[in-house]
Amino acid sequence: MFICRDWSGLPDDLNALGEELVSLAVVTDPFGAYDEAHLRQCFREVVIPFKQHFVIDLSRDPKTFVSQHHLRNARKADRSVQIELCDDPASLVDDWTELYSNLIRRHSIRGIPAFSKFSLKKQLKVPGIAMFRAIHRDSTVGMVLWYVQGELGYYHLGAYNDIGYKLHASFALFWHVLHHFAELGVRWLNLGAAAGAKSKDADGLTRFKQGWSTGTATAYLCGRILNADRYAELARTSQQEPWDYFPAYRRGEFA
Repeated sequence: MFICRDWSGLPDDLNALGEELVSLAVVTDPFGAYDEAHLRQCFREVVIPFKQHFVIDLSRDPKTFVSQHHLRNARKADRSVQIELCDDPASLVDDWTELYSNLIRRHSIRGIPAFSKFSLKKQLKVPGIAMFRAIHRDSTVGMVLWYVQGELGYYHLGAYNDIGYKLHASFALFWHVLHHFAELGVRWLNLGAAAGAKSKDADGLTRFKQGWSTGTATAYLCGRILNADRYAELARTSQQEPWDYFPAYRRGEFA
């Protein structure tokens, strides 16, 4: 997700890139200080509303917006698990890798999202990381990862073992996360959208995120051609029209 400290300076930054890069494709932060007209000034070829991200306004009392289903599961899970903020996420890479491996098996994850231990360890060292874990009988049964930047928090990943699923540890974790970030002065949380390239209304992940949210915000898919000649040369090898996929020369990259 593409985040700017100062969105007003983005046009000048993009103009200064020159032609060394062929193209640039980004998904914008829904919390960004921009409108669609500004994005079209920055990204001349492609500006498309991509997904609706579920967001949480932490100025509100969670009891007024969290769904009754989620509240019941959170209360029930709280009786079985303890939640803690991990001071040194990288030191728990083995626990996290084991949980994430279970997620990969459970959902038959393939390709880029099937992160290796090396990749997961790198992610745990990114500035702004916040790791929370659920503990049952002295064992880790679930973890969630967030990234925090100023007054904004972004949900990254969550994973559980079979006991964690059985105890609904995810509900206890999210309930405690909301209160922790509110106490820290974080203003908004971004839960992300449904999995995959297209939003889904009925899958479990969507229902889970929706039950915590206070609303939605739009993330845009944006594209800009920086070297038109090279782009056209590469695109000739594609059977798809340039506007059907951006960049056209990377058609089928996630097949």
